[in-house]
Amino acid sequence: MMSELPLDLVRTLLAVVDEGTFDAAAGALHVTPSAVSQRVKALEQRVGRVLLIREKPVRATESGEVIVRFARQLARLERDAHTALGLTGAGQTPTTRVSIAVNADSLATWFLPALTRVPEDLRPCYELLREDEQHTARLLREGLVMAAVTSAPDAVAGCSVRPLGRLRYLPCATPAFAERWLGAGSGVPLEDVIADAPVVFFDRRDDLQNAFVRRLTRGRPAGVRRHHVPTSEGFVEAVAAGMGWGMVPAAQAERLLDAGRLVDLAPERGVDAPLFWQQWKLDSPALTAVAEAVAAEAAEALDP
Repeated sequence: MMSELPLDLVRTLLAVVDEGTFDAAAGALHVTPSAVSQRVKALEQRVGRVLLIREKPVRATESGEVIVRFARQLARLERDAHTALGLTGAGQTPTTRVSIAVNADSLATWFLPALTRVPEDLRPCYELLREDEQHTARLLREGLVMAAVTSAPDAVAGCSVRPLGRLRYLPCATPAFAERWLGAGSGVPLEDVIADAPVVFFDRRDDLQNAFVRRLTRGRPAGVRRHHVPTSEGFVEAVAAGMGWGMVPAAQAERLLDAGRLVDLAPERGVDAPLFWQQWKLDSPALTAVAEAVAAEAAEALDP
């Protein structure tokens, strides 16, 4: 027989993870630290697993993350029920909040217009967490977000997944940079020089430039002269300023290519990043409306 998960114990575990310490959780719950510790131990005994790594700050184990995610989903359903029933305090307006992890390039190009597609009567308040598309699934697993734009096609436990399309990146540089560093117009093959040219990366987890150079040179990474510019707009401006070459989202590169500020270093050899939408399997009208709006915008803005 499946053991029940008492809601007060589940909520206590969530408070400890969110607050970071047993003492802080006790303050948030208006109980003693001893009571918090006893509740967590009782929950661990009930499920037969260690749920917390007891360091500062406290972290959930893999099993703990499952219960934390359940606690967040429970809180989401509770808020939706209160909103539907009009059970808010005097003078308060029912507010639905949807937390979403999304990569910087999607934020800078197609994602925000998607949110305006949500009908006014269902439109929630958004909490957007910027994260690389290869790492957004982690935030879902930890229950920190309800949905994510991710590169992971395999659904996180308790989530559904649907393909959105491909975000295309073009290898770009200024004409002057291409002439000086890449032998533009001289007949020198790009694969012979690009690995040694200055290059712009978004951050240290950005692998797009390396992926392009490895494919072009059959194994070499991008050069050691690297700039890191951790905003989508700043990254594009760094490339347009001639600091280095970089993989620029096609949607951002288009106007700069048309204006002659950038050149495409290898037409027809861009890199495609497949994107997927993952969300909690939760019967939430607001979350469903957001998912449909994101899918509709992606169908127009991304390559199939």
